[in-house]
Amino acid sequence: MADDHYIVRQGLVALLDHESDVKVMAQASNGQEAVTMFRQPQPDVTLMDLRMPVMDGVAAIAAICAEFPSGRIVLLTTYDGDENIYRGLQAGAKGYLLKDAEPEELLAAIRAVFEGKKYIPLAVGVKLADRLSGPELSDR
Repeated sequence: MADDHYIVRQGLVALLDHESDVKVMAQASNGQEAVTMFRQPQPDVTLMDLRMPVMDGVAAIAAICAEFPSGRIVLLTTYDGDENIYRGLQAGAKGYLLKDAEPEELLAAIRAVFEGKKYIPLAVGVKLADRLSGPELSDR
């Protein structure tokens, strides 16, 4: 998992440690660390924050997916803007979840992405659909 806030990472570890089918392999505090650490254990699923120092989550996702096309990453963030959603998914994220999600939803997202599915909550999907169906610019 990659998040620049120590207390958030520790909270996630505490939550995930209670699950028999989930194990935290590594923790990174910025995107560059996430890319470097991904190479070692090559985790089944990675939780990635969007905004971090050194390298942001979108750049880290793109770097990981360029090297490991089968990488399964869930973007876990507080930012729900349609451009953030679009950029994260375009970079290669398989899921997008807001940090105010319930623990059960986080676990459902992790398990769905592990199974090769995408995970996008309804509210996030609506914003993404609005972004994709927006008016196109004319040649002018």
